[in-house]
Amino acid sequence: MKLGYYIKKKKLQDDVVIANVLKSLEDAGIELYRVHCENCVQPGTDMLLSFGGDGTFLSASRFVAEKGIPILGLNFGRMGFLADNRVENLAQTLLQASYSIEQRDMLQVELSCGGIEGFWPYALNEVSLHRTGSEMLGIDVNISESSLPTYWADGILVATSSGSTAYNLSAGGPICPPDARVLLLTPIAPHNLSLRPLVLPTEARLTLTGRSRTGEVALSLDNRLCKIPDSCDVKVSIAPFKLKTVRLGKSTFIDALRSRFFWGQDVRNLAE
Repeated sequence: MKLGYYIKKKKLQDDVVIANVLKSLEDAGIELYRVHCENCVQPGTDMLLSFGGDGTFLSASRFVAEKGIPILGLNFGRMGFLADNRVENLAQTLLQASYSIEQRDMLQVELSCGGIEGFWPYALNEVSLHRTGSEMLGIDVNISESSLPTYWADGILVATSSGSTAYNLSAGGPICPPDARVLLLTPIAPHNLSLRPLVLPTEARLTLTGRSRTGEVALSLDNRLCKIPDSCDVKVSIAPFKLKTVRLGKSTFIDALRSRFFWGQDVRNLAE
């Protein structure tokens, strides 16, 4: 077995737990090498290990998503919805193939204003438009050739089911299990009482266009940010490939909701 591994945060570079995990993998006969860019992924790699939190996982996903190489997120962060696996007995678990591979939808972005240098047009969690000034942003939204009334808000986001527990959750959008094939359209701090979040089929094709007094809007794809003209149409659809993620053991999405968000915590439930 050949594994790449990615560590983003400097404070984890010399982490003793990670060092011990890597040594145990090598002692078990697993070939390891460090990854720090997309071109660093070697042929024949069976899996990429991401040591960190969800932000590290999102950065690592860029290296392997289009290559079809599974990514295993090992949680050294705070929340860990994407990087939700633990490191105990990792070598034995991998060698015995005691894991499952999940397929996650990704988003694809096309810009009418042309390409941006270094722009990778894919996202796992969400694509969002934000205001860049103090005034609220107007966002025109077209869904498969049908136009919605203009949203007036700080911004708007389009999320996958994987991203439903990320920015979408903070903006008041619905929570979906990661295997639900839906798109979520959620306004950010809207000033419209009648425009609410929408759940759409993955076949939907969305076009977002901002109206800003500054003449520009901020566009974010997961944890990457750039500025574009407000006249630029942002076309969002499902990407032609899926991200393969690795899940160890029998942990489920509901288990994650209960443990991370204390879902259903109530004194009446303490006996459970």
